Amino acid sequence: MANFTSIEEVTERLSDCGYLLDRSLATTVYLSTLLDKPMFLEGEPGVGKTELAKVLAQVLEAPLVRLQCYEGLDANTALYEWNYPRQMLHIRLEEARGVEREHIGEGLFSEEFLLERPLLQALRVAPPQRAVLLIDEVDRSDEEFEAFLLEVLSDFQITIPELGTLKASQPPVVVLTSNRTREIHDALKRRCLYHWIDYPDINKEIGIVLARVPGIDKALAMQVCHFMQWLREQELYKHPGVAETVDWARALLALGIAELDRETTEATLGCLLKYKGDLESLQEMDLPTAVRQARDSSNARALAG
Repeated sequence: MANFTSIEEVTERLSDCGYLLDRSLATTVYLSTLLDKPMFLEGEPGVGKTELAKVLAQVLEAPLVRLQCYEGLDANTALYEWNYPRQMLHIRLEEARGVEREHIGEGLFSEEFLLERPLLQALRVAPPQRAVLLIDEVDRSDEEFEAFLLEVLSDFQITIPELGTLKASQPPVVVLTSNRTREIHDALKRRCLYHWIDYPDINKEIGIVLARVPGIDKALAMQVCHFMQWLREQELYKHPGVAETVDWARALLALGIAELDRETTEATLGCLLKYKGDLESLQEMDLPTAVRQARDSSNARALAG
């Protein structure tokens, strides 16, 4: 797996795969791969944090290893476990073969009985390849798990008492994501290159839709994005991200919609809003005017451009 040779190459190769990024984020990606420093990406849900790791794996032709974090996640689940059923079967087979009692169970804690979990899998990818390790929604894990990650992200090694210290031959490209449901400890952040991914501006969002939704008409893509920009300005519990924009555009394309209208918008709001309160709030807003303004804005852009 070849590294990037420049920031411009990062932008070009990710854009070719449908992921549009600004120079600041491209610089973070470039430095992460060059210096073997994890990336710590924060931002609202749906702005492309997880997608960046997926596209990186595609661009670098690397295996993507994903660790989905949750409350109660522990080291065994994330790192390794011993295959206890197989160990017990091995003991019984040795007893049946008449192995001397003092020798029964020798070698039970060897790699033969080791079950690799995501962190260990990512560290043990054979060179010249290296994995893209996605530690997704780390803010959902406990502080104890954060502390455990420090050794992994500092030295790209883990210690298994029965086997010793295992160090990566080639460090993985690490992407940590957070939706900021809680603050992450400074000790973990210091080991990473930090980047905040915000909602895109209108031009970038149109480009994303055109890149991620093959076959969509540019006029419809502009209408969709103008409506989304309006929607994010409203007082909602959870604003839709770029992922919802792309999902909605795909849904409209599948329905054969050529131009945004109120009826279709109302019928497909489930693509955009995931909370009953937000749907009810939108019913109190002037949705027809918003749809009309989205059409007018896109028409004006088309005429100007």
